[in-house]
Amino acid sequence: MPELSSEMWTHRYDNGQTGWDLGQPSNPLKAYIDTLKNKALRILIPGGGNGYEAEYLAATGFKKTVLLDWSQPPLNAFAARNPNFPHNQLICEDFFEHQSTYDLILEQTFFCAIDPSLRAAYAQKMHELLAPGGKLVGVLFNTTFAKEGPPFGGSDDEYRTYFEPYFHFHHFEACYNSIPPRAGNELWVELERR
Repeated sequence: MPELSSEMWTHRYDNGQTGWDLGQPSNPLKAYIDTLKNKALRILIPGGGNGYEAEYLAATGFKKTVLLDWSQPPLNAFAARNPNFPHNQLICEDFFEHQSTYDLILEQTFFCAIDPSLRAAYAQKMHELLAPGGKLVGVLFNTTFAKEGPPFGGSDDEYRTYFEPYFHFHHFEACYNSIPPRAGNELWVELERR
């Protein structure tokens, strides 16, 4: 497995090795965002990369979105595309070091990018970052990959063991509106902090 470091991710961005990047908000998250009425929600997008979901949130009136990534180039690209987005809401930092409180955390390709040995710590950190009643929402890969990751796959049964101590499960099911290349391989999750 390659060393998963900020330098490794920066190298991938600098060399256009961004196969996970859709160039737009993911269908499932865009559909979910469209259901949100409270524009004052404090939202975190960890491992947010080029931040298309953050861009969509800003365009639809959400002003308290934080885009967090371990690599600076995608944050710079986002800032260049969105000059009016508050720069103090673009944070280059290790997710596990981040300190703040949010009402909603959007998951899009971050969980599958971290070392699988950190998955239990991920669930615990998500719980720490969310306010009481806050939600973790997004998609997880519900498949295994032939090539060594990232991305790293897994199964819904495995993932449940990480989240059950910290969250109530509202949705944990096959994703019905994935993009065609990911159809049948994604799990839609909507978890509420215990």
